[in-house]
Amino acid sequence: MYSKLQYISQGKTAEEQLNNMMRILDNGGKWIQLRFKNAEEKTLLALGEQVKRKCESYQATFIINDNVELAAHLDADGVHLGLTDSGIKEARLLLGNKKIIGGTANTLQQVLQRIEEKCDYIGLGPYAFTATKEKLSPIIGLKGYREIMHTLKSLYCTIPVYAIGGIKAEDIRLIKQTGIYGIAVSGLLTEENIPKELITQLNKTLYEFA
Repeated sequence: MYSKLQYISQGKTAEEQLNNMMRILDNGGKWIQLRFKNAEEKTLLALGEQVKRKCESYQATFIINDNVELAAHLDADGVHLGLTDSGIKEARLLLGNKKIIGGTANTLQQVLQRIEEKCDYIGLGPYAFTATKEKLSPIIGLKGYREIMHTLKSLYCTIPVYAIGGIKAEDIRLIKQTGIYGIAVSGLLTEENIPKELITQLNKTLYEFA
């Protein structure tokens, strides 16, 4: 079973990135997605090698954002692909059937596309405005999640769907009630002074409605 709480890394430098991811691992996080846009290849490779070793020691899932070749090289647990990144089919050919491949979606049509492409989970968002990502897609909100999850349920689709984008701690309970499987967050945990308390709180809410 996939962790219901995903952390997407933040940081302007490799040191900041590593420190943020270690804070999450040290305080109970079990799913790390390495997202370091515009980093030099050698910098990203070195950081990825460090994070992979840390995730292995913490028995946490290690996902690479966008970069299928890097995920294959590092033997990461998987990759997460945006709508304009490499295709799911091509990623599967390179990574094989045992690796996790997640895909981004913003609409019901895109969710169904991702299911057709046979990805393993879907990051559906943004839930609300977020400054973490440039060129933000249209906001979905609770109403959008309810409608999409209702349709998936009627189609007997059980793929894990994660809410992502601008999520606050007080939003989790209502988000879960829409049928969403889990959440993927970045700033919410990065900016928290004592992430252990928040991670514990988030997991309690997410698994309470399992």
